[in-house]
Amino acid sequence: MRICVSGGCGFIGSNFIKSIIDKPEVERVINLDCLTYAGSLLNTESLESHDKYRFEKVDVRDKDGVTEVMSDYAVTHVVNMAAESHVDRSIAEPSDFLTTNFLGTFNMLQCFMDQCAGDYSGKRFLQVSTDEVYGSILRESFEEDSVLRPNSPYSASKASADLLVRSYHVTYGLPALITRCSNNYGPYQFPEKLVPVVIQAALEGRSIPVYGEGRNIRDWIHVSDHCTALWQVLTRGVIGDIYNIGASNERSNLDLVRELCQLVDPASVDLITFVPDRKGHDYRYSINWSKLYRETLWTPKHDGFKDTVDWYKANQDWVKKVAGHKVRA
Repeated sequence: MRICVSGGCGFIGSNFIKSIIDKPEVERVINLDCLTYAGSLLNTESLESHDKYRFEKVDVRDKDGVTEVMSDYAVTHVVNMAAESHVDRSIAEPSDFLTTNFLGTFNMLQCFMDQCAGDYSGKRFLQVSTDEVYGSILRESFEEDSVLRPNSPYSASKASADLLVRSYHVTYGLPALITRCSNNYGPYQFPEKLVPVVIQAALEGRSIPVYGEGRNIRDWIHVSDHCTALWQVLTRGVIGDIYNIGASNERSNLDLVRELCQLVDPASVDLITFVPDRKGHDYRYSINWSKLYRETLWTPKHDGFKDTVDWYKANQDWVKKVAGHKVRA
């Protein structure tokens, strides 16, 4: 397997590469990343000397660059993770989300199809998506065949990309699969996301912002569990299918923030500050991931946030360096 991981310097991408690099069936892992603000070589420092690892500084929006990488490494598998993913940023500046998440996916699909030249034997394209494409649900949980009702420019761009991936499978026979995962947490998450924001603010004694009344509900999964699920889908999933990845670990934002405060410093609970709600804020995300379990016996293994809090405490140098990295490639 010669696997091209787009967005491999990001949070999930870097964790995924580390989780598969030593697998015997993996011959090469090519990390294709243009190093935007949320992607950093600091996340992949431990991989630089690995004989299976290669880094290529390429933007998924650069079709010529993507074509060259696919050809030079004779890529057999693609894991498409490159994406703008912060909802607030998508509301303020949606253009990058449309070009990276949709047009970037188009380039990855087209270039992989050209590279395969009609021979799809042993090859696969995995689109890493999000549960946010389903929109909000008050009761029960979304299934893989639920109607897509995205409510933010971010989730709309991901839903659009998912549909494009499906069309390449149906029309061209491209061996594609799609995963839709719930909210991730864990090491190397860019400090603009909720979990690291709360941990860092609590450590520094700063105000901890909570949208609205904090009642919005999310299902939280540790990034390492997400990575093992991705591997199961990439290697064992049914081509053309969609797989939800969740942890059945739902809690309100306020409950999560309070739990993190207790783990960092119980006194930091007093720092919680309610701020005006996000525009179009989805109330609850919930997905049924029983299909993945039935087909692969995958289950999440991590329960709790203590190891994540401990990691951020021990890696303050990383936090400060990454938080100061704002240059777009």
